[in-house]
Amino acid sequence: MRLKLLGALGVAALLAGCSNDHTNTGANTGSGAAVQPSGPVPGSEADLVANVGDRVFFELNQSGLSGDAKATLDKQADWLAKYPQVAVQIAGNCDDRGTEEYNLALGQRRANAARDYLVAKGSSSSRLTTISYGKDRPTATGEGEDVWAQNRNAITSVQ
Repeated sequence: MRLKLLGALGVAALLAGCSNDHTNTGANTGSGAAVQPSGPVPGSEADLVANVGDRVFFELNQSGLSGDAKATLDKQADWLAKYPQVAVQIAGNCDDRGTEEYNLALGQRRANAARDYLVAKGSSSSRLTTISYGKDRPTATGEGEDVWAQNRNAITSVQ
């Protein structure tokens, strides 16, 4: 019995002596690939969403741009200038009140307002397309002013 115990202790000591206490710090030692930077790929939709903002919001039954909307679109215009190979689509959306026809037209006016602002800031119109989803693609579900306000938007997405 004592021999088995001594044998087990010897194996444990041998394994402990062979263990590697060196922590992987992520440094490149020449034998592997370099550490990849984290975060979204520059010029991607994830980059647009994370670093610029992909949507602007509107008041009820309005397609005019607020100061906050213009600030977001200014950042989008700078981002588009930085990535001239990127084309985007601007989708106009509405809350679920109103007729389908009215909301499709209002959504188009909202998308056009965002596009026109970006063009005025120097973005090429050939890189910008628009579409209206009216009330068919809500970003928030439910009822009430908070939900409706989230759905009154124009969303820019990378194509």
